[in-house]
Amino acid sequence: MNNIRVNFSIKDLENLTGIKAHTIRIWEKRYNLLSPNRSETNIRNYSLTSFQKLLNISYLNNNGLKISKIANLTEAEIPIKVREIASRAKVEDHAINALKMAMINFDQVLFYNTYNNLIESKTFSEVFYDVFMPLLNEIGLLWQTNTITPAHEHFLSVHIKQKILINIERLQSLEPKPSTKTFILFLPDAEIHDIGLLFVNYQLRSKGYHTIFLGESVPVDSLTDLLDFFDEITFVSYFTVYPEAENIPDYINKFNDLLLQKSNTKFILLGPKLAGFDATNLQESISIYTSIENLVKDL
Repeated sequence: MNNIRVNFSIKDLENLTGIKAHTIRIWEKRYNLLSPNRSETNIRNYSLTSFQKLLNISYLNNNGLKISKIANLTEAEIPIKVREIASRAKVEDHAINALKMAMINFDQVLFYNTYNNLIESKTFSEVFYDVFMPLLNEIGLLWQTNTITPAHEHFLSVHIKQKILINIERLQSLEPKPSTKTFILFLPDAEIHDIGLLFVNYQLRSKGYHTIFLGESVPVDSLTDLLDFFDEITFVSYFTVYPEAENIPDYINKFNDLLLQKSNTKFILLGPKLAGFDATNLQESISIYTSIENLVKDL
């Protein structure tokens, strides 16, 4: 229990719930929805119970319930109303809130229970696209604003990666397509964020392709060894933090010179670091995709 975070600033609540601090203050004053504690210097701080209540209030409000109506509900009635709406509304929003709570409290049981509830009615791909991806995007912003620590981010990432790996393992018994094409998946030097690439690996395996996953921080020069082992290679990489934007053209040029001189070798690139990258003059052997979904459609 010592790991559980028990105090939150109003900025933390804004970042975690998406409700503006100004709005939170109005709800406090007008509807008495939250009762913050105050420091000796009169700075608001909120309990874990207040955070959970605000998540529920946000969920109800986003699903059409007016704040004046929510204010008339008792403390016990609010979570009941949430469960009632969640049973007939988008389960994704409720799941994302539950997974946030699991992350904040390092609560593995809540993570597993939430995931198991989702997988009863969704495919793993649907869970990833509809819940994990939006959650990961939000977690990145929470980390940037110091609302959560690296430990929180790692807790969530590790558990999501476990689910991807479990689902990849279930595909091991599938016979590969009768194709000579091999996909080599790797992350560039210094890049360690591998969830996106792992999920690409899962998608490729689910479609019967032969893949080799090399993982994080792979030097370009070391990939040349693979050219002697496979006749037709498609390299796949995912840029989240590295290379730096100004170094991407040089990286691609080096990759082309070392690895794309044969007509049967290609290179697929994805990731947020490529947003805004000018791909107009790229070689035909290089493709950039704006999302995993777009790549999967072309497979």
